[in-house]
Amino acid sequence: MNGGDGLPEISLRLLEIFAAMMRCATTVEAAEQLRISQPAVSAGLRQLETQLGLTLFERTGRRLVPTAEARALHAEIRPVFGIMRSVAQRARDMKLGMAGRLKIIATPPLGYSIAPVALRNFLDARPDVSVAFDVRRLEQVRDAVQTGQADIGLAIDRGRHAALNSDILQRSRMVALVPKDSPLAGQPHVSARDLEPYPMIGLEAASNLGQLVRGAYAAAGAAYAPRIEVRYCATATALAARHLGVTVVDPYSASIHSGEGLACCPFLPACDINAVMYTRRGVPHSGLLLSFMAELRAAVEATDPLAAGTSTRD
Repeated sequence: MNGGDGLPEISLRLLEIFAAMMRCATTVEAAEQLRISQPAVSAGLRQLETQLGLTLFERTGRRLVPTAEARALHAEIRPVFGIMRSVAQRARDMKLGMAGRLKIIATPPLGYSIAPVALRNFLDARPDVSVAFDVRRLEQVRDAVQTGQADIGLAIDRGRHAALNSDILQRSRMVALVPKDSPLAGQPHVSARDLEPYPMIGLEAASNLGQLVRGAYAAAGAAYAPRIEVRYCATATALAARHLGVTVVDPYSASIHSGEGLACCPFLPACDINAVMYTRRGVPHSGLLLSFMAELRAAVEATDPLAAGTSTRD
């Protein structure tokens, strides 16, 4: 069946069967996940292929292998299921009388530093409000906000994204963490070449900040050879605090272990970063969200991210 514009009318149930098949190796496994019969899965896939006029799976032995068209379609519909989960969650919250509920997601640097300060001030003034708070990777933070699973996302980021509002909370730079008794601790800044003789705790190459630091070392003509490689700046900071090496991290992560025998020094070449908050484009901000955003800005204004001992208001 086609709509008035000539496009096929596809039911969510058929898309659900298709998505299950993309996750599973066989129609039997997909049927078990969906709690329907195997013939119903096969029939649904045939119906979807007929409506779309596309071959979505090719049979190889007892397995169905997704075609290139199927993979492209699956990438398009993934946000739909995120939105459906968000609708179900909001309906449950309404049923439980939790109308005053805010969903916040953050990457570790802001999730473990600025966000808790803002959150405490926010909740102290609103005893009837509840919050869902999670800390995830950058890609997951963006995806959660885009699909409506989170009201606001907080991250260290350097770019803009078409599907999201991206508001800069604070501009800052990466810092070097070195032992307080190190000769480097008294310098006005620490360069990539200064750090070369010391064991390095580095960020994984796949991360945005890891690429940023590697680029700075390359620009300085310095060798970048981490003895320990980690995913998060918070992990690098914790290891540096246990005297396992020096590191270059964002200043928010550095603040978590301030005062633990570490000196926080400006790093050169300068690596500029932004603390940002994401909201979903085209969706009006609720009163709760606006209030939390105001608390975030207040917490950031009370913070010197480049100070060795970052402080925030209570």
